[in-house]
Amino acid sequence: MRKEPSKNKIFNFKKIGLITLDVLVVVLSMFGALFLRFKGVIEPFYLGRLKKIGLLIVFFDIAIFYYKSFYNSLWTYAEVREFKNIVKGTLMASIINIVVCELTFNSMPRSCYFIFFLLVTMLAGGYRYMYQYFSKVLLNKKKNVENISNVMIVGAGAAGKKIAREIITSRETKKKVVCFIDDNPSKKGLLLNNIAIYGNRNLIKEAVRKFDVDEIYVAIPSATKKQITEILNICNETGKHTEVLPKVFQLTTDEIKLSDLRKVELEDLLEKVPIEVNLEEIIDYIYDRIVLVTGGGGSIGCELCRQIVKCKPKKLIILDIYENNTYKIQLELQKDYPDLDLDVLIASIRDEGRINSIFKKYKPDIVYHAAAHKHVPLMEDSPNEAVKNNVFGTYNIAEACYRYEVEKMVLISSDKAVNPVNIMGATKRICEMIIQAYANKSKKTKFTAVRFGNVLGSSGSVVNIFKQQIAEGGPVTVTDPNIIRYFMTIPEAVLLVLQAGYYAEGGEIFVFDMGKQVKILDIAKKLIRLYGYEPYKDIPIIFTGLRSGEKLYEELLMAEEYLQETPNHLIRIAEPIEMNYQKFFQQLTELKELAYQETDQMKEIVSQLVETYRYKNEDV
Repeated sequence: MRKEPSKNKIFNFKKIGLITLDVLVVVLSMFGALFLRFKGVIEPFYLGRLKKIGLLIVFFDIAIFYYKSFYNSLWTYAEVREFKNIVKGTLMASIINIVVCELTFNSMPRSCYFIFFLLVTMLAGGYRYMYQYFSKVLLNKKKNVENISNVMIVGAGAAGKKIAREIITSRETKKKVVCFIDDNPSKKGLLLNNIAIYGNRNLIKEAVRKFDVDEIYVAIPSATKKQITEILNICNETGKHTEVLPKVFQLTTDEIKLSDLRKVELEDLLEKVPIEVNLEEIIDYIYDRIVLVTGGGGSIGCELCRQIVKCKPKKLIILDIYENNTYKIQLELQKDYPDLDLDVLIASIRDEGRINSIFKKYKPDIVYHAAAHKHVPLMEDSPNEAVKNNVFGTYNIAEACYRYEVEKMVLISSDKAVNPVNIMGATKRICEMIIQAYANKSKKTKFTAVRFGNVLGSSGSVVNIFKQQIAEGGPVTVTDPNIIRYFMTIPEAVLLVLQAGYYAEGGEIFVFDMGKQVKILDIAKKLIRLYGYEPYKDIPIIFTGLRSGEKLYEELLMAEEYLQETPNHLIRIAEPIEMNYQKFFQQLTELKELAYQETDQMKEIVSQLVETYRYKNEDV
């Protein structure tokens, strides 16, 4: 049973101490007011009246002080707001004193009431200010000497309580929990482990300043992804080191430890659509099949391999031209899955003969085609390479799938294939058209494509570039302050790719719901703060202008395409656009000839195939 925070009872020692001091303050102020009014010689008549009603005045004044939360505030961290509250409280007490004196027929000289107000305000506020001043001096001295880190815990539930308890009882951890944050309004002002619950998430920034917070721990495993994202973004704006308790602990808090907290990553700060897939369908589709992954050493390819092996394929074949990353994924899979039947092949998808020999030997059931050149500016400088690798590499894989009657081929496409203005996007659009053409041609192989936006952390991605720039001290370079992109994590994208593969019937282009597009500038700012710096102040951000072939925003659907639903609301089908298949294959033949002649004249054929692609006359 979850234990609620203990009430901040009036009889704890700190409150008793403060109340005792305030009783003395009120008594001194009463006698001091008469002493000053009568210039050092108090008339016995008024002294007698004061003795009659003194206890009554003390009672009412302390009651008002309690009502105004004089004894609930954390005076070590008091700010102007608390001292304004003192003035309000002492003013109310002074007014009550007038009422008490008049109703009991023990009135005092009017000036006494004003002098009392001044004295009680200065004394009650003064000793609290002195306490605050010397407490901060001692705390800062102790913090500097012992290198103590002040910690704020967001979440005053069972998880937050356990983490706070470990920090308090640990001798090795040089940390001090200074406050809790919790959205439950009934907990505000209570104590948990004798530490104040300051308020809700809207007070995080204020609490960071007030309590001189160095680290923030978010311990709300039961919260939704949206709630955690909102809280982490507020924490990110403070620039303080933040860690979060994974959602895996939502069902049990018995074993929660400080070491279970993990550092906040960029994906935690982005509002993303929660991914839902049918794992049983994916496993049934891949289990005991021979699966080939081209580009298996790349970011998407590696994750495809990791997810595929969990479904226990009969055999996994990884094909890539780049040996270093391919070797890494080979070692990883051999270590984690020693019984896996795995073959790793170094080969170019451009090499038609090599591809045919691989398909003839292994006879794969399922092919995931992730191999491609994807860097937009580089492909603008080497357009023929983009065509040779992306277009005709895909053509070779599709032809081999058709020839050897592969069950399914899934092309990994890109949102840059939609209304492309650069050669890379145009080649990916042609790849989609190749898939459509072979789907029309084949009676046995199901050809399909999946289209999605940027993935976080892929090789060469803007996120990795930003991280390197921040590590080097800046500046962080953004092409345009208004540029926006879709983002998804690599594991999320791959899960949807596998689910789409299960749905594939041939000829579809699957489009993923990637949520809202995100400003690249906002990503840069969030990353800078994750590293503990302040954007523009510690790390400059400069705008370099849009690069050749770059758009301000990307699209997932062309105007001519319309969407159909699938059983998964995150995956929809873009109906293919009608095309003349005979003419298309003729144009491909001409395109290949021009591309291998190393001439930019092939761009004219590309523009005929992809109408939105435009090239400058001087390029030809």
